[in-house]
Amino acid sequence: MASSGLQLLAFILAISGVSGVLTATLLPNWKVNVHAGSNILTAIIQLHGLWMDCTWYSTGMFSCMLKNSILSLPIHVQAARATMVLACVLSTLGICISIVGMKCTHLGGDQETKKQASFAGGVCFMSSGISGFIPTVWYTKEIIANFLDLTVSESNKYEPGGAVYIGFISAILLFISGILFCISYTKKNPEAWLSLPKQEQPSTSQLENNSAYNLKDYV
Repeated sequence: MASSGLQLLAFILAISGVSGVLTATLLPNWKVNVHAGSNILTAIIQLHGLWMDCTWYSTGMFSCMLKNSILSLPIHVQAARATMVLACVLSTLGICISIVGMKCTHLGGDQETKKQASFAGGVCFMSSGISGFIPTVWYTKEIIANFLDLTVSESNKYEPGGAVYIGFISAILLFISGILFCISYTKKNPEAWLSLPKQEQPSTSQLENNSAYNLKDYV
C-alpha cells in the first residue's frame, strides 16, 4: 500500500509538471519589458517567447508576430526550443509508461513487467525535468546579464516573465516525480534489495526428536 500511495503522489506531481512544461513552452512571456514612455497613454508591454513576440498597448490593442526564422534567433532561444520540446515529449512518454507500471492499474501483466515500467517512467520524468530545467536557467541568465549590462538602454532591458517561473517549477516537479517512481520500484520488494536469504536454522524440537531416534538405535 505504501508503494501504491507513493506512485499516486508521483503521478499527480507528474501530471502537474507535464501541464506546466507544455504551458511554459507555448506562452509568449519568457521575458517582459514595460515601457511607459512620456505618459501612461503610451505605455507598451513587450512580451517575448520561444515561438512568438507580442506587444500590448495601453489602448487595449494586442498584436503578436511568429518567429519564423530559426537561424536568426539567439543560441539560447534555439536551445530552449529544442530542450523544452524534448521535455514535453519525454514527460508525455513517461505518463504513458508510468500508467502501465502503477500498482493501482490492471495494465502491464505480471509484477516484474510493472516494476520495469515504473522504473522506466521514473527515468523519463527525471530526464524531462533536467531538459526543462536547463533552458529556464540559461534563459534567465541571459536576461539578467542583459539587464546588468550598462551599454544596453533601458528600453531594451527585460525581466523574466511568468513562463520562465512556470517552466522552472514544472521541471522540479517532474524530477521529483521521477525519483518517487524509481523509489517505489525498489520498495515493492525490499527484502530482495536490502537483505540476503537466510538459512533456516533447525528448531529445538527437531533436535530433540533426532537425538531420541539416535538413542533408540542403540537400544
